[in-house]
Amino acid sequence: MQQSLARAQAPVQAFADDEARWAALVARDAAADGVFYYGVRTTGVYCRPSCASRRANRENVSFHASCAAAERAGFRPCKRCRPNAAGLAERRAAAVAEACRLIGASEELPALDALAQAAGLSRFHFHRVFKEATGMTPYAYGRAQRARRVRRELAQAPTVTEAIYNAGFNSSGRFYADAETWLGMSPAAFRAGGEGAEIRYACGRCSLGLVLAAATAKGVCAILLGDAADTLAAELANRFPAARIAPADREFEQLLAAVVALVEDPARGLALPLDVRGTAFQHSVWQALRDIPPGTTASYSEIAARLGRPGAARAVAQACAANKIALAIPCHRVVRNDGDLSGYRWGTDRKRALLDRERGS
Repeated sequence: MQQSLARAQAPVQAFADDEARWAALVARDAAADGVFYYGVRTTGVYCRPSCASRRANRENVSFHASCAAAERAGFRPCKRCRPNAAGLAERRAAAVAEACRLIGASEELPALDALAQAAGLSRFHFHRVFKEATGMTPYAYGRAQRARRVRRELAQAPTVTEAIYNAGFNSSGRFYADAETWLGMSPAAFRAGGEGAEIRYACGRCSLGLVLAAATAKGVCAILLGDAADTLAAELANRFPAARIAPADREFEQLLAAVVALVEDPARGLALPLDVRGTAFQHSVWQALRDIPPGTTASYSEIAARLGRPGAARAVAQACAANKIALAIPCHRVVRNDGDLSGYRWGTDRKRALLDRERGS
């Protein structure tokens, strides 16, 4: 609690005197918004420090701790920066929250134009603001939310039919049109914990030991690194306990060869379809991992901040730990806040080797 209080007091202390407040006003420092307001005697208007209006002369400016204080001094709110209304960041957060509510309540994903209009933003601006706040496009967010509802309802509803309507679908036809894309298997198989899903796998030797590649009919569902084929096969079985898992035939060799090549040159990426299953947040983290340039790293906190969730570093770490597809979803590019490489499921030595290969060292 003391740390939270210190963080809350920090902005106030940073603008504790008129000299610091004037410097913030000149710089249009948004960090000062809400900490103080300034009034202009020649216009009778008060503003936020970040207001884009023409800067007043210093001798005409007075500083006030609140909107109420400025209004008691005889100033009226600026119509440009609207200091007595929610700040820009708050308005954007509210707009994104409302868009998420609309997406979650709709059977079909609302059109981008409709979401932008509801947010009071242009189509382009809304798309950018939404992605900055959630780490996902509105379309990707809508699909992820629908997939989450489907998985939850299939796991608890007595029948598939009830799950369909509980998840918000008004017709079974609409549900079955996309169900296997979301689930990676039929709805009935998903209800049985993956029973009936077929996963083929093969192990190959690479410079980092052994690599196991596994795939469903949808795409690659696991890439695991280790030292013993039996251990890797057991890990695969633990991750997909109800699926039918079997060694692959010779036709699978091309896929395995592509995965081995990825180990040797991880910067090249994997040009194969993936069958990735996870929550909306996990998908946003995994996409953020793909956005990290090869040979560079980012901390859990940095990824959380990029997703608009600065307090979610631990959740980001958990999403990295849940990643089943090594290298293709490059969790080896994530480090601790102090730059330490520890925390990689398949060993720090392998993590260091992968990064060195991406850097060409």
